[in-house]
Amino acid sequence: VEPIYGLVALGLVHPKRLKRNADAQPGDRLVLGKPLGVGVLSAALKKEQLSPEGYAAMIASTTRLNTPGVALAQLDGVHALTDVTGFGLLGHTLELCRGARVRARLSRSALPLIEGTAELAARGFVTGASARNWAGYGHEVQLGEGLSDVDRALLTDPQTSGGLLVACAPTAVGEVLDVFRREGFESAAEIGEFVIGEPGVEVQR
Repeated sequence: VEPIYGLVALGLVHPKRLKRNADAQPGDRLVLGKPLGVGVLSAALKKEQLSPEGYAAMIASTTRLNTPGVALAQLDGVHALTDVTGFGLLGHTLELCRGARVRARLSRSALPLIEGTAELAARGFVTGASARNWAGYGHEVQLGEGLSDVDRALLTDPQTSGGLLVACAPTAVGEVLDVFRREGFESAAEIGEFVIGEPGVEVQR
């Protein structure tokens, strides 16, 4: 492919199958494709406190490509797509909310986590980026009663090659999860919904 003015064409997409991060609708469900915790694991690695199993899990997550995106874009019930990277789950959920002028409600207990990350976060293995994320957008987030600093750290944990975040109609949740499962993303889970309201995120236990 010939570069034009420094740009390179990477592929083609039919206009009707283009999924943006600004088209979520009230009533849509939110599905996360990969478990959270890469930042926590990296923090433990830097302190030489990450187990071989934790290291293997971190590498497996960061090197797994988001291949389900192609099939998800073909589903009419999928309204919006983005991926979770440096701004953490809350930051990228806010991205969807702001683009579509909707509000998100997340369930902390529904979030898929890489095994052992909650325990490591409780021991203080969190990144500086997590705190900076919260400082940047925490005023747009309402944490429910009973949620701890550890929960907040996991919700703001920066991800490297994080999972796809999918806004879809309630009737499409099964199809979306089936796509993830077929591609080997066994931890994919429905984690919340979008409602009418001021852009922002509410998180309940």
